[in-house]
Amino acid sequence: MSKHFTLYTFPTANGAQPSILLEELKKTTPSIVYGANKVDLVNNAQKEPWFIKLNPNGRIPVLVDHSRGDFAVFESAAILLYLAQHYDKDYKFWFNPVTDADDYSEMLQWIFFAHGGVAPMQGQANHFNIMAREDIPYAKKRYLEETKRLYGVLEIRLQEREWLAGTGKGKYSLADIKVIPWVRLYEYTGIQTLNEWPNVMAWVQRAEEREGFQAGLNVGILP
Repeated sequence: MSKHFTLYTFPTANGAQPSILLEELKKTTPSIVYGANKVDLVNNAQKEPWFIKLNPNGRIPVLVDHSRGDFAVFESAAILLYLAQHYDKDYKFWFNPVTDADDYSEMLQWIFFAHGGVAPMQGQANHFNIMAREDIPYAKKRYLEETKRLYGVLEIRLQEREWLAGTGKGKYSLADIKVIPWVRLYEYTGIQTLNEWPNVMAWVQRAEEREGFQAGLNVGILP
């Protein structure tokens, strides 16, 4: 069976997001087939000319849609929205922009909250906590405290809710798929437990119980 997509990825919080959605979509639409290529970030394969042609920014993930003329999409949030627009016609994992305009707007707000807040702040916290060649206490404290503040925002949102967007207790959607892969890696940031944010902890556990979510996490670990 020919592959609809090729996903260029690596087992990071950003890399996991498209594969989680693809695995979730496969469970509702078994005809969806994709291949995953693990990009060697250690040796800077993402900076090589072949990859720069796909994403001038030289970052994973990148999705190539072979069903639509090998159209390439980069940035994790853009990939999630692209897949939903073209391949989730029943709105299993998002909201109809016309008939559910408010829910759709809420979903976008939380996607952008993650893309412009949780991801860069926690990413910098991880860098200064683990990767930096010199110890810079100010930077470590700055990004750790901002990550904690953002977890607090999520905690408020998840009071009496199961998911970020949608009416009532919400619906599992792109918003959750965007944020949870970051939050579940809290230990890399220097946070020992999520006990301070019980609603967030339950939310992460709820997602991790999903078969599609777990399958998507494992995609980037391929040899």
